[in-house]
Amino acid sequence: MESVLRAENISKSFGPIEVLSGISLDLKPGEVHAVIGENGAGKSTLMRILSGHIAPTKGNLHLNGRPITFSGPVDAESHGIVLVHQEILLAPDLTVAQNLFLGREIRRFGFVDDKAMREQTRSILRELGTRIDPDREVGRLSIADRQLVQIARALLVPHKVVAFDEPTAVLTPIEAESLFEIIRKLRSQGVAVLYISHRLNEVKAIADRVTVLRDGRHVATREIEGLEPLEMARLMVGRDMSKLYPEKPAAASDQPLLTVRDMTVPGYVENASFTLHRGEILGFGGLIGAGRTELFEALVGLRPGHGTITLDGRQVHFRDAREAMEAGIVYLSEDRKGKGLLLQQNLRVNLTLAALEKFSRGSFLDGSGEEQALDKAIKDFDIRTRRRDLLAGQLSGGNQQKLLLAKMMLVEPRIVVIDEPTRGVDIGTKEQIYRFIASLAAEGRAVVVISSEMQELIGLCHRVVVMRNGRVAGEVAQADLSEDSIVYLATGVHEERAAEIAAGHA
Repeated sequence: MESVLRAENISKSFGPIEVLSGISLDLKPGEVHAVIGENGAGKSTLMRILSGHIAPTKGNLHLNGRPITFSGPVDAESHGIVLVHQEILLAPDLTVAQNLFLGREIRRFGFVDDKAMREQTRSILRELGTRIDPDREVGRLSIADRQLVQIARALLVPHKVVAFDEPTAVLTPIEAESLFEIIRKLRSQGVAVLYISHRLNEVKAIADRVTVLRDGRHVATREIEGLEPLEMARLMVGRDMSKLYPEKPAAASDQPLLTVRDMTVPGYVENASFTLHRGEILGFGGLIGAGRTELFEALVGLRPGHGTITLDGRQVHFRDAREAMEAGIVYLSEDRKGKGLLLQQNLRVNLTLAALEKFSRGSFLDGSGEEQALDKAIKDFDIRTRRRDLLAGQLSGGNQQKLLLAKMMLVEPRIVVIDEPTRGVDIGTKEQIYRFIASLAAEGRAVVVISSEMQELIGLCHRVVVMRNGRVAGEVAQADLSEDSIVYLATGVHEERAAEIAAGHA
């Protein structure tokens, strides 16, 4: 079968740094072709070349067998090549419908036809399995809903090739399955789908073929049949990944370090209570929107909330995140791009921002000390960067997460709250982050891991608190940790089972 889009010997350099070297790839109609690799392997760069966002330094593209050069992404879209970005590229002050049709508005008698745009928006969102209000401002949506809107916008364009860059990173399993149904429909219609994901189980479920990149070079292209996630991981990182999770350290104390009682966050959380011990890794599970993030944002003073917080036997209340840090509690946001890092600042500025007092010399900053701290962070956290003067936004997702971890550890916290620690991170970096979390607990620090990945909670945590609809639905002890036990609590199935059992004994 002739390829709809083919890349031949594609290379890309940024100055003296070559990030892609001689990559060839063909996309066939009615096929899902996955591209996998560690952060920095060149996946997103390749996708941006295929979709006209950047030009290759060397190599050629062929569309339907004919050489082609795209002048930009709009030109690529006009030829049916559509990219769904990993970053959210929407106008927050516009409505959902306005975002979908921005630059391609439907007009009637010379005027914008808002009604037609709303109806088409409602229809395509329904296909994606969501009932987001077309008139709602995008800035008021959750990150997951914004991603669904972005996917819907891409699918409005007539397409021959649709490229997805980490599309499920912020989606619930139910939302992800709705997306997979859309992808299967695209495949049945003869559309070529290019799919980038760090979630190898997804790749196994949805792809027909897999291409593996490592350090900007082609490692292998394999049929999915007979290719298991563990083998994909080995091809990606060049080493055995069978022991992804480190051994859980023994809890340092059975005395609570932090006790939270009846924490309420208006509109999000009601009467949430939990305890946290020294040397413990405590997981927080639940569906997206259950209130986990809002609970901890309120705890550290990032949003209004009220309840009783006891730290080391003393009641505390934090008016802002600075007070929480001074007390030894740091929170790493799930939105590292929007809330965790200053993407337009360099690595040194980002690293030392939360601990500037350590580098203050009167009214001046100790630049030499900051540089030494950056040297240590790059080494200790394995931050892979081509140059020290890069902006934080130029790092890959995994290296951004490492920089955020290094930044917060300069505060020398006793309690570390990490929200979605490995979202958008490759499996090799996941292993590094997991071992770092375990080392924090082994040192006697307490760690809270908020995660939508159940295997992550099971593999890392001593206990898991599960939230549902703004309330704590229950707690799962280490001996009982399983996907079933977490799902029962997260979805409310356990209440139905309890009712069945009660009815059986009536």
